[in-house]
Amino acid sequence: MFALITLIGLFIIELIYFKIADHYNIIDQPNHRSSHSSVTIRGGGIIFGVAGLISFFLFGFHYLFFSIGLFLIALISFLDDMHTLNNKVRLLVHGLSVLLLFVQLDVVYFPWYFTAIAAVVVIGTINAYNFMDGINGITGGYSLLLLGTLYYINEEMVDFTSPELLITVMISLLVFNLFNFRKKAKCFAGDVGSVSIAFIIVFLLGQLIFKTQNPVYILFLLMYGLDTVTTIFFRLIRKENIFKAHRSHFYQFLANEKKWPQLVVVALYLVVQLLINLVTLFIIQANLLSALLLMLICSVVFIILRFRVEGREHLFNLKLSND
Repeated sequence: MFALITLIGLFIIELIYFKIADHYNIIDQPNHRSSHSSVTIRGGGIIFGVAGLISFFLFGFHYLFFSIGLFLIALISFLDDMHTLNNKVRLLVHGLSVLLLFVQLDVVYFPWYFTAIAAVVVIGTINAYNFMDGINGITGGYSLLLLGTLYYINEEMVDFTSPELLITVMISLLVFNLFNFRKKAKCFAGDVGSVSIAFIIVFLLGQLIFKTQNPVYILFLLMYGLDTVTTIFFRLIRKENIFKAHRSHFYQFLANEKKWPQLVVVALYLVVQLLINLVTLFIIQANLLSALLLMLICSVVFIILRFRVEGREHLFNLKLSND
């Protein structure tokens, strides 16, 4: 009954947001970097943050500092969706939100250098998750797979977080996917969606890793990590500004240059990540050496695949250099 009421409530909230976004012209206009060709509502992922806050107010006011951080980072991202904000302002709010997240996870009681490194990693992960939101279904599908895996762990292996938080956010992803996981999307997640769900995922993974003292669960982000890190590497080789918007990710190449259907590309990423999750849970478990070996194998395979599919000339921009 709770799940049904939550599903209906979030569905109605999403429809109300569509009306507001349409009235205030919160839309995404296609440009040379886009993987879509029609005007689409931006910010549909606002319900991820709403779901996280709903769980806070309805289920015992758990995770106060996390919830405040989620609200702040969702708010600044939503404002950025409407009007591009100064990077310093956005980074300041991101930093404050991450600090609140660390207070919730007790990271602030670790040595200062650990906290500093963790802050860079977390902010980098959140931004990478945002950069990976470039085609229909990828943010909603990947996040639902990840939270589904975490829900299984929480129910069957180790109790590490609030099941209400997991269920509520998973339902919000289902609602969003109804409008985004399709050939012609009704809405995009926007920064408010991709940043909010990344913030939630980092929190949940942090809870799990600290509770189990097992860092191998970071493998649940391996496909996103491989695409992001290799893309940054090749952009640096091409002497591009890595902070400038682009569409150089492997999934974007498949969807835009190779003209693969976007949902096929998403399905490919999800299947591979699902296999990685299963191997992590039932074979690697807490074996750090095995986790590193899997990461190395996946990295080598992914790089070889990029060379074979994209080609050396494209990855290194050799044609432009020769000209």
